[in-house]
Amino acid sequence: MEWFNVGKIVNTHGIWGEVRVISTTDFADERYEVGSELGLYKADGSKPIIVKVASHRKHKNFDLLTFEGYTLLKDVEAFRDAVLKVSEKYLSDLEENEFYYHEIIGCSVVSLEGEDIGTVTEIIQTGANDVWAVQPVKGKTHYIPYIEDVVKTVDIANKKITIDVLDGLLS
Repeated sequence: MEWFNVGKIVNTHGIWGEVRVISTTDFADERYEVGSELGLYKADGSKPIIVKVASHRKHKNFDLLTFEGYTLLKDVEAFRDAVLKVSEKYLSDLEENEFYYHEIIGCSVVSLEGEDIGTVTEIIQTGANDVWAVQPVKGKTHYIPYIEDVVKTVDIANKKITIDVLDGLLS
């Protein structure tokens, strides 16, 4: 079974077992819903711990979580720098033209004319739209905005993305 990143625990918060999470999911309310199960992958590489969300609230730019059975600060101090992941069985179907990051990263990118542009290595959230970092075989990384004018087709099954190379896009 595969696990996918939803956030990173960056610190504790208060004395009652709350952890401060920088979220990397667009579905925080769903992922951190009370009763949700997450895999907690500690920075030391030890075997992951399955935790169940006991509470969730937003605070500034963070998601604050508590887990069942971990009620005090001393219980969660070791979780700092751990990555929270969700099991693939909890991934929901997305709407048309919506994709999970793991589906896009690793896709090859080609122009409408069939020219190989490179491979998607990273997705950057800019607020207005996502930007895909595309690494060619040689040369600098290209930054492709995920907008209709540029991205024409996304074929997840074949890991292939076709784009319209607008003037100045690959410079």
